[in-house]
Amino acid sequence: MKTWKILTIAGLALVAVSLLTSSAFAMGMRGGYAGGMMGGGGMMGGYGYGYSYGYYNPYITQPGLTTPTAPTTQYYQPVYPFMFGGGCMGRMGWRSYSYTTAPYAYTGTPLNITTAKTIAQNYLASLGNPDLTVKQVEEYTANFYVQVTEKSTGNGAFELLINKYTGSIYPEMGPNMMWNTKYGMMRSGVLAGIYGTPTTTMTVTPAQATANAQQYLNTYLTGTTTGDVTTFYGYYCIEVLSNSSTYGMLSVNGYTGQIWYHTWHGTFIQELQVS
Repeated sequence: MKTWKILTIAGLALVAVSLLTSSAFAMGMRGGYAGGMMGGGGMMGGYGYGYSYGYYNPYITQPGLTTPTAPTTQYYQPVYPFMFGGGCMGRMGWRSYSYTTAPYAYTGTPLNITTAKTIAQNYLASLGNPDLTVKQVEEYTANFYVQVTEKSTGNGAFELLINKYTGSIYPEMGPNMMWNTKYGMMRSGVLAGIYGTPTTTMTVTPAQATANAQQYLNTYLTGTTTGDVTTFYGYYCIEVLSNSSTYGMLSVNGYTGQIWYHTWHGTFIQELQVS
């Protein structure tokens, strides 16, 4: 074989190896990013990609709590496959997903709402930030919802969910992760600083957010109305009412006005005001 052919073949092989290596690296980066956000080692997994809080099992670290009955093959709350579900209404229109409840069933006696409050409070204490406090806990058929606020400002800080059978506590999916400019993904990583310094003074006012929310409800949940509005960094969380009673909740982006309905709670049961 002539020298130029050998050099040509060697050159092509080198190019192929480079392309494969770069593709594998890119896929690894994408996989690492996705794993960091949603996998076992990320925000939902407990190592906190862009979060100062993550997955937490109180029955491992908190003495005095009795472990409830839970399936032996799954003791923690998984990331829902519909964690970005429920849709988002904006310029791209409404996207709807089929999941509305958790795709599994536990057996045994669920935790009560008072225990959920204790778990949430103990969890916040473990973060070492005295400015954070539990404002309220809501019980739904699928989980407990916890709203955390800042004592110094009164603003919403972030939202948590608690597994009703294992007591595991973790960041709520959706707006809490994707739109929170102080405590969520917008705080660090590739999205850091996209909206500048975290603030609750946003281009979409609370009144506009409420109007957007009601327009959405008129279209998709006829007969429901908006209730209490909580301002978070980057978005608003708005209570949804049916016949003056809590029905669910949705969030409105503070910069785009997009709507994100929380489909992962199930049916509302009761609420406990804490602070």
